[in-house]
Amino acid sequence: MNNKYKGLLLLLLFAFPLLSYSQVAKKRWRAYRIEYIAGLGATNFLGELGGANQVGTHAFRDLEFSMTRPAAMVGFRYKLSPTFASCTKISYGVVAGDDKLTKEQFRNKRNLSFKSNIFELSTNIEISFLQEQVGHRYKLRGVRGMRNIELSSYGFVGIGVFHFNPKAKLGDDWYQLQPLGTEGQGEVPSREKYKRTQICVPLGLGAKYAIDRQISIGLELGLRYTFTDYIDDVSKSYYYERGGTLVEQLADRSLDDQSHVGQQRGDPRWNDAYLFAVFNINYKIRTGRTNYPMF
Repeated sequence: MNNKYKGLLLLLLFAFPLLSYSQVAKKRWRAYRIEYIAGLGATNFLGELGGANQVGTHAFRDLEFSMTRPAAMVGFRYKLSPTFASCTKISYGVVAGDDKLTKEQFRNKRNLSFKSNIFELSTNIEISFLQEQVGHRYKLRGVRGMRNIELSSYGFVGIGVFHFNPKAKLGDDWYQLQPLGTEGQGEVPSREKYKRTQICVPLGLGAKYAIDRQISIGLELGLRYTFTDYIDDVSKSYYYERGGTLVEQLADRSLDDQSHVGQQRGDPRWNDAYLFAVFNINYKIRTGRTNYPMF
């Protein structure tokens, strides 16, 4: 056998294991395409109320960490390919803000506060940066072949719908703010009452650590851009004079005795946003046959 054929034979000998590896890897991810997710974590809010000790912005530097509240999530992931997956989730969180927590003069003097439950349904497309590899079921010393790549990471973007209902406390009672129209919504044609169910755009990053072939734990950080400025019930200007009715008391709680009708109450240039940070556990279910060893 001349050198030409010897080289070709050696090339085939090296290529065959790689081709076999590729086919097995393809079968492995297809065998576990469906994944159930559950998690607990925290939410926070980016809006008019509270914030850092500076003039309000719509950026992360305005985050008030003391307003962090609990969150929970359940979901369903379906792998479209080794790189892409779709993920549908139901999320719950609590967001809140309080002007007493900032030393910025205008907001502290405004003295408004709120809290709201957030119920969200979203569907995201996930793009893997570091792809997960499902190898041996058990991590055995001395066993050769494909092993787990234990750490994987991804980014995601999607579309969601969420429901909120801002409330404020007066005395010992909590009052829903949207029905009251604290900025004159429903009183003048130019200010309609805002909808408490809105669209959001989830955007974020996640990472997972594989415990075995089916179970992994992870952390996901996500920002929700929204198309409303009323999650905290504050957006435009004061409409009511200070007075004794419920709406007048909740609309203007500033620390001075002046009239603020027509003056700035919020900043309508920027819509509100909220964040989720969730620790999760993921469980894959077997969805197809594979012809590879169970270990």
